Amino acid sequence: MDTALSNAKLNSKVLKKNKKTFLSDIKQNFYLYLLVLPGILYFIIFKYLPMVGIIVAFQNFNVVKGIFKSKFVGLKNFEYFFTSKDWLTVTWNTVYLNVLFLVTGLFFSIFIAIVLSEISSKYFKKVTQSIVILPNFISWTLVSMFVFALLSTDVGLVNTFLKAVGYLKEGQAINFYSNPTLWTGILIILKIWKGAGFGSVVYLAAIAGIDQEIYEAAKMDGASRLQCITKITLPQLRTTAVLLTLFGIGGIFHGDLGMIYAIVGDNPNLYDTTDVIDTYVFRMLRQMNDISMSTAIGLYQSFVGLVIVFITNWLAKKYDQDSAIF
Repeated sequence: MDTALSNAKLNSKVLKKNKKTFLSDIKQNFYLYLLVLPGILYFIIFKYLPMVGIIVAFQNFNVVKGIFKSKFVGLKNFEYFFTSKDWLTVTWNTVYLNVLFLVTGLFFSIFIAIVLSEISSKYFKKVTQSIVILPNFISWTLVSMFVFALLSTDVGLVNTFLKAVGYLKEGQAINFYSNPTLWTGILIILKIWKGAGFGSVVYLAAIAGIDQEIYEAAKMDGASRLQCITKITLPQLRTTAVLLTLFGIGGIFHGDLGMIYAIVGDNPNLYDTTDVIDTYVFRMLRQMNDISMSTAIGLYQSFVGLVIVFITNWLAKKYDQDSAIF
């Protein structure tokens, strides 16, 4: 009994000693908090404060009356979206395209990182890395001009080339902008070209952090370069890959509006395979000028995305505790 009481008193003393007020912690680590202050302010101003606008999804929003005086209509704005024939199409396109972007982007980012890490010449490595990263800094608007120059029916380079090699006869042409089945592949290629090089930077950093003695020991045992990649590099990249995949899954319900709208625009011929939730909301906001319905669809996006993140994180935690976000 005496031992139990003494242990309880000791634990309480330890807790009191370790307990710090928030203000004292700020005082002790003032400069560290000062460093993170811009990031904290960014998230508060641009991420948390705008969440007040969620109430618009349940209102018949009137700009004159404002958020707090507009008429409350409950789930009426959601009914319009879920009773339309478009919600399944845009939801499927959003998830399908993002899954393809995520998988192909992961594969090619790791592939590029491994190829760059295997280049022995430092000069050639820096030049190659700069070239593969460069497309990330080109805007989608400029990319859309290149795409039109390539795929245009009349003067597009692709049709011109196919005619030159005899694949197409004179007067024939592939009308890319009226054939929706081709655009899933086109968008994937553009996404890889623009983002895979920049995405490889994280994996290059992870590869640089691998202990070189492991590779030296493997080579002494007769391992080839391919075996070093498959048996050492790829397993070491697993945690990073899973973590970045979890972050990517968090945005799986958010389509790339800048990319798809810049390249496809308001082309109804391609809606079957390219129209995602973001482009649908943007078009609704422009054509119908209905802020409430647009907000309702955006809330639906965010909620389902949050649920998917929790489910995926739970699965990742069961598979590998270190790979989970929380």
